[in-house]
Amino acid sequence: MNLNKRKNGIKVGLRKLVAPIFIETLLIMMLGAVDTVMLSQYSDEAVAAVGVVNQLVMFAFLIFEIINMGTSVLCSQYLGAKLPQKMVQVVGVSLLLNILIGLGVSAVLYFGAPWLLHMMGLRAELMTYGVNYMEIVGAFAFFQAISLTISASLKSADKAIYPMMVVVVVNVLNIIGNYTLIFGKFGMPALGVEGAAISTAFARGVSMVILFVILFRKHISRFPLKYFRPFPWIELKNLLKIGVPSAGENMSYSLSQVVLTYFINLLGNEALAARMYVVNVVMFVYLFTIAMAQGGAISIGHLVGKKRIRGAYLLGKYVMRLSVLVSVTLSCIWALMGKTMFGWLTDNPEIIHMGVMVLYVDIILEIGKAINIYATNALRATGDVNYPFYVGVVMQWGVAVGCGYLFGLHWGWGLVGMWFAFLLDENIRGVIFVRRWNSMKWAKKGFVK
Repeated sequence: MNLNKRKNGIKVGLRKLVAPIFIETLLIMMLGAVDTVMLSQYSDEAVAAVGVVNQLVMFAFLIFEIINMGTSVLCSQYLGAKLPQKMVQVVGVSLLLNILIGLGVSAVLYFGAPWLLHMMGLRAELMTYGVNYMEIVGAFAFFQAISLTISASLKSADKAIYPMMVVVVVNVLNIIGNYTLIFGKFGMPALGVEGAAISTAFARGVSMVILFVILFRKHISRFPLKYFRPFPWIELKNLLKIGVPSAGENMSYSLSQVVLTYFINLLGNEALAARMYVVNVVMFVYLFTIAMAQGGAISIGHLVGKKRIRGAYLLGKYVMRLSVLVSVTLSCIWALMGKTMFGWLTDNPEIIHMGVMVLYVDIILEIGKAINIYATNALRATGDVNYPFYVGVVMQWGVAVGCGYLFGLHWGWGLVGMWFAFLLDENIRGVIFVRRWNSMKWAKKGFVK
């Protein structure tokens, strides 16, 4: 009876985490989708250029995850083990590091915009759009660095409702800002791509300020200097021990996507625009999986901190099954609605045809993707951070990039061929990660001794 109550309690706690994370992730995805939809009314060229820029910006943002991955894992395990002082030390060190890293990334994105986009092979007719957008969004990248750190801390403490509420405000601001500045409403000039960039940067700045207020009022009222004298080097070491391989796997994936975007760029503007539309549509397929994986990882971290290893194992299996079921169901619906959805976004028949074909291939791809999203988060939460990194690097470059070039360019299968390569990558990794979780080799890798 007590065991059943405990299981039900874990599932209830998971649902309380997943619901706000789901809404927050949905709204974050809508933030990017709103830019795409509104810019699609401006021009397909603008959408293609911003798609390339966002690939680079998202890759740069992954640098912040070096610290944030560690923040989430350590805070979850320390809270589970009832070690609040160590949790405060982790958050303080994380904020300091990401402020410094964020300022450095902002400088690189702003001053290096033309060179980086030229290296990506962005064509001359798209360069003006791309540089204008990247300089503005990149200059204020440090807003995102700070926001992500605070958000990771709040979620690990079961306070996911607050980041969700902040994203609601940000979305409203971004929609109003886009409408006003892209199309020149309410007496403002019509700035197009530049207007979308200004709106996005402003919304991220507001998000950072609000999250700081919530952090001090609802989570950590102050950071006592005695906690940082002497400096907690062990926490910095643990942050990097978790963060470097964790962020390394994400950066490898993102960099492989940058290379693949370069390949797709060689296929022409239609393929590039179709890829951008597909990415934004498919985001909503694995939205639930992301929320389940993040919520599950926090709960698994708490259980590992409490030394309840069997409970962590069973919770991981539950998260995986549910994630796969929901992702496959939604991807089938999306494929059937593909022609209608792409018709809303563009009137180019070639883009619509490519997009619909890709969505059908994506049905099988989502099985592996759902497992990978769950497994990488779950393994990191236990402290098993190196395994996902090694598997990810080998498969992303050996299969996704290698077969992407072979299928898409060498054999001439185009964008659909590249999606077949992605399908192989995701599903092979999925099989490997299921075997790893079942082996329970992660059980002795926690940070609470």
